[in-house]
Amino acid sequence: MVAKAEDVAPVHVESAAIAFLAMREHSRFELRRKLARQFRDETLVGAVLDDLETRNLLSDQRFAETYVDQRSRKGFGPLRIRAELSERGVGSDLIAELLDERAFEWRDSLREAASRKFGDAPASDRRELARRSRFLQQRGFPTGLIGRYLDDHGLS
Repeated sequence: MVAKAEDVAPVHVESAAIAFLAMREHSRFELRRKLARQFRDETLVGAVLDDLETRNLLSDQRFAETYVDQRSRKGFGPLRIRAELSERGVGSDLIAELLDERAFEWRDSLREAASRKFGDAPASDRRELARRSRFLQQRGFPTGLIGRYLDDHGLS
C-alpha cells in the first residue's frame, strides 16, 4: 500500500529504511527505489536518505565493498560485478576503485571458480575448452584471464 504524502511522517520513512538496512546493506539507489514503492513524497524520502548517510547508516562505499566481497567469494568476476553494481546505482569511480584494488585476486578467483565447476583435470577436447570459456565469460572474467587459464589447463 502506498501512503499518501500528507499521511507520512519522516519517522515512518526512516523506520522503513532502517528495516531494509537491518536485513542487508543497500545502495542509496536501491533504498530510494524500495521506499518510493511505499511513500509518494520523493522529497521526504530524499531527506531521510540524506540523514541516514550523514549518520553513516547508509553508505554506498560500505554496500559496494560488501557486495564485491560476497560476489567474488561466490566465483564471479570483475566484469559481472561491475555491471551488477552499476545496476544498483553505485558510481563508476567507486566501482573502479574497489575492483582495481582487487586486481591481483581475480586470477585466483577464476581458478577457484573453474576448479569448483570442472575439477583440476585439463580439458579433454576443444569442445570442453569452449564450454569452460563460456562458463568463465558468463561469470564475468576478462578474456585475457580466461585465455591464460585455458592455456594452462588446455588439452591433455
